[in-house]
Amino acid sequence: MDIYYTIERPGSSKYTEKMSRFLSFALPVSTAEEAKQAVKRYQNEYHDSRHVCWAYMLGPSRTEWQLNDNGEPSGTAGKPILGQINSLELTDVLVIVVRYFGGIKLGTSGLIAAYREAARLALEDAGRRECREMRRLSVGFSYETADSVMRIIKNPDVNIIEKTFDNLCHALIEFPLDLEEELTGRLSKVEGIMIDPADP
Repeated sequence: MDIYYTIERPGSSKYTEKMSRFLSFALPVSTAEEAKQAVKRYQNEYHDSRHVCWAYMLGPSRTEWQLNDNGEPSGTAGKPILGQINSLELTDVLVIVVRYFGGIKLGTSGLIAAYREAARLALEDAGRRECREMRRLSVGFSYETADSVMRIIKNPDVNIIEKTFDNLCHALIEFPLDLEEELTGRLSKVEGIMIDPADP
């Protein structure tokens, strides 16, 4: 099955290391634009902080990601934050860590450890849930074949998002990716049916 993991809810935490305060936040996001808008909000809200560092991972295949050290030495903030996202195999998540400098330098290894721990705590607070990768199809069919089509798509794993019945009928359905072959195979046997991908 095409399973992936994301956070259950927004999470947050506070962590202190040698008088530096780290406020961390784990947020659900589905696009790069959404992640960047959230980063801007936190930068505005915590404008008096020394650094607002972050990393995100997107998509069921976990191929779209970005990180930012926001002025910390290269590799000491964004990378350990992303490392915590990866260690839990999470996606569709943004982790932001806000640092208030306490006057004592932490050094490279100290920074890496502190950002890693701050990210871990926020993700722990957010929890983890399993998701199934979904597919959408637009199905067009005649009124005469409506009963046959409805018998196929009335399945506990199939969500009928919308349907219209007229001379020409239409249904928009969503279902787990691993059901695609079986569903399209059965639907394609219905006379005159039209099936088109309708991914959001």
